[in-house]
Amino acid sequence: MILIQFLRHFFGNYSPKDQKLIAAIKQITGKKPSNLNLFKLAFAHTSSAKENFEGFKESNERLEYLGDAVLGMIVAEYLFKRFPYKDEGFLTEIRSRIVSRESLNQLARKIGLDKLVVYDTKRKTALSFKYVYGDAMEAFIGAVFLDKGFKFCRTFIIKNLLDAHLDLNQIISNDTNYKSKLIEWAQRNGKTVRFEMVDEKGSQHQKQFKIQVLLSNEIISSGLGFSKKNAEQDAARKACEVLSI
Repeated sequence: MILIQFLRHFFGNYSPKDQKLIAAIKQITGKKPSNLNLFKLAFAHTSSAKENFEGFKESNERLEYLGDAVLGMIVAEYLFKRFPYKDEGFLTEIRSRIVSRESLNQLARKIGLDKLVVYDTKRKTALSFKYVYGDAMEAFIGAVFLDKGFKFCRTFIIKNLLDAHLDLNQIISNDTNYKSKLIEWAQRNGKTVRFEMVDEKGSQHQKQFKIQVLLSNEIISSGLGFSKKNAEQDAARKACEVLSI
């Protein structure tokens, strides 16, 4: 009886599925959600979006936009205080590495968000779902911000994400800007390197770009991405592998 009363107090009149989601969010953030619908939306990938009564398809894209801004600002402040004598270029580069889709994808898996995301498996492709967990990570942060406020969200990001799961020394030592790495190598070796977009397909919100790398006018690699920048980095990474840089 005591256990039943406790569960009713903790969960209220929620379904078993919602109870599991509440428990997962509490485990990740340390607090029960006040507005569970925000978090349900944060985990709703665009492939599983459903129309509301006004005909608008609800997915986590709007929360992703908000979470991206919140995360970027808090990481910028965190690095500004952590490295008081580093210049703007250093701070910008390290922030970029921390908030990159690859980094957020890994972080989302570490805290268990990959088990909470809802998407349409029938529409899944290797590329279109490459960063689904990183996108959900940003949307989740957006939900935390709206549900608990800036102060709580800031503490959560710094304590539960940055300090708990990121190795700053490793991030700083890893040169993940493959495009710059390739260009510097080409300059040292008297080569010319050029990036060309050869294909663009998909809808307005789901465009895929294909970029080729030409070294002294010879195609040595190609890359794909949801933005030209990501496609260039993918192509440059493959070029670095081909050239053993």
